[in-house]
Amino acid sequence: MMQLIEVTTPAQEKEWVLFPVTLYKDDPNFIRHIDREVMDVFDRKVNKFYTYEGSATIRWLLQKDGHTIGRIAAFVNGKTARLEDYPVGGCGFFGCINDQQAANMLFDAARDWLKARGMEAMDGPVNFGERDKYWGVLIDGFEEQNYGMNYNAPYYKALFENYGFGLYFNQYTYGRSVSKEGNDLEPRFYERAQQALDNPDITFRYLRKDEFDRAHVYFHEVYTQAWGGHKGVKPMTLEQAEKMFKKLKPIADLRLLYFGFHKDRPIAFYLSMPELNQLFKYVNGNMNWWGKLKFLFHKWRGGNTKMLSIVFGVVPEWHGKGVESAIVVAYSKVAWEEGLPYTRVEMNWIGDFNPKMMHVCKQLGASIIRTHATYRYLFDREKPFERCPIIE
Repeated sequence: MMQLIEVTTPAQEKEWVLFPVTLYKDDPNFIRHIDREVMDVFDRKVNKFYTYEGSATIRWLLQKDGHTIGRIAAFVNGKTARLEDYPVGGCGFFGCINDQQAANMLFDAARDWLKARGMEAMDGPVNFGERDKYWGVLIDGFEEQNYGMNYNAPYYKALFENYGFGLYFNQYTYGRSVSKEGNDLEPRFYERAQQALDNPDITFRYLRKDEFDRAHVYFHEVYTQAWGGHKGVKPMTLEQAEKMFKKLKPIADLRLLYFGFHKDRPIAFYLSMPELNQLFKYVNGNMNWWGKLKFLFHKWRGGNTKMLSIVFGVVPEWHGKGVESAIVVAYSKVAWEEGLPYTRVEMNWIGDFNPKMMHVCKQLGASIIRTHATYRYLFDREKPFERCPIIE
């Protein structure tokens, strides 16, 4: 007989966190999330999303004959739950054996808990926080996952869809080789770039070591103008930008932090990071002193061969003047000619509701190498299902 158990004790939390390790112990593609980072999602002292009115979370274990066979979390995000035409909650951190009845028990628990809090739908699997981690069901491309991205067995797709979840949007990871041979950019890309490349007042370069402390200032100036007016993109303060770059400093490669300047003013950025899962796979989810030593050792050995593009932006007044293309062309010369250790670049992740960014990736010569899916389940089964609106 299966038993649903709410997580309320440290021992239960440990069992909940470690369940994927047991489930995927024989799967060579599984890379464990950092335990502390997963636990921090549910720590009221750490996760700022608890501060929004109406925010709440719960976690369950599913056991059979004393053995854990599944887990799930449900949450109401007070910041985002009521931004749509009807209130939407979330479920996430789903893990389950290949058993539809077991999966249904977990989904039912999340649904009923959310209904009791006034929600009319649940998205899953999603995160109680930002979209950059723990989001989506992996449905294609089961090889080495990028840091923070969900990994699951192929049967998860059927568990969600058989329950009644509908596809809300696909999340695409694009990738391409960094080497120049056979991977050059489209001729039109160079043509558009030339206008900016010929302007003597425009320069493109990566950060010098002695100016990293100003990186957040450059970033904030471009980000505020490039992204500030976009629906669904939250504003960023200079203090938040500074905190972000302080967090990035220990793992950053300055050659991957690339900016465009008009005279001395930043007008564009193309920022990437070393792909951390290539190092985290050695620490077994634990960044204690021993884990940190293993991380640094494999970093020193050159364990990073892949970079992850995290954000791209150009201030509006420079749109249509070749800057978008020029910063990519300029950076490609760095990647191809300066002996960077990275052989691949990936863009993670782009929703199918964002066709403009998908088009940019294709222009860069990248193709879809991995697909995650975000599902939505409407509690009123007679209500028409609609997919996520396209960004115009």
